[in-house]
Amino acid sequence: MANTIKPAPIATEAVSDTIRLIRGQKVILDADLAALYGVETRRLNEQVRRNRTRFPEDFIFDMTEDEFANLKSQIATSSWGGKRKLPMVFTEHGAIMAATVLNTPRAVEVSVYVVRAFVQLRELMAGHRDLSKRLDDLEHKTEALALSHDTFSRNTRAQLKQVFDALRELMTPPDPPKRPIGFLINDKDSSKPDKKAEIRLKRKSP
Repeated sequence: MANTIKPAPIATEAVSDTIRLIRGQKVILDADLAALYGVETRRLNEQVRRNRTRFPEDFIFDMTEDEFANLKSQIATSSWGGKRKLPMVFTEHGAIMAATVLNTPRAVEVSVYVVRAFVQLRELMAGHRDLSKRLDDLEHKTEALALSHDTFSRNTRAQLKQVFDALRELMTPPDPPKRPIGFLINDKDSSKPDKKAEIRLKRKSP
């Protein structure tokens, strides 16, 4: 009998959170894909090895030590602490093929959401590239106009540059915050005033 994990219902956004950018490709780690498909990572990797001819290099690849170390530094989690073997990662096509070789109702069902998540990310990145090109064109036109008109002062040019830089910053998604390991204990009620601080302020006031 197959050893499966009973998964909770998922949404496309939940799949998107597992997609990472490695070697310029959008991929999903084997452990994340196994969790989505409701199987153990070991079973997923076994099925891949048994059907290796179905997984060419553009479907799946092994992470290097440096890549894995860099990934762990970006995502603080204790679940990888004892992981010795470097994980495999799946591209969009590899994730779909994995659902095919697993051939479970859950894997087939979730593979639809995996495809949707990859498509959404492609559309988002395409939109960013288009906006970036438009900003570049607008900046070049502004620079050309500034050179042809003496009315553009240095201060005006500097302000325009700040605007363009700010827009580009907004287009760049921030790095995900690192989750602290352990518990944060707050034994002090922030809603109550600090009596000691009030006394110190009274003493200092004239």
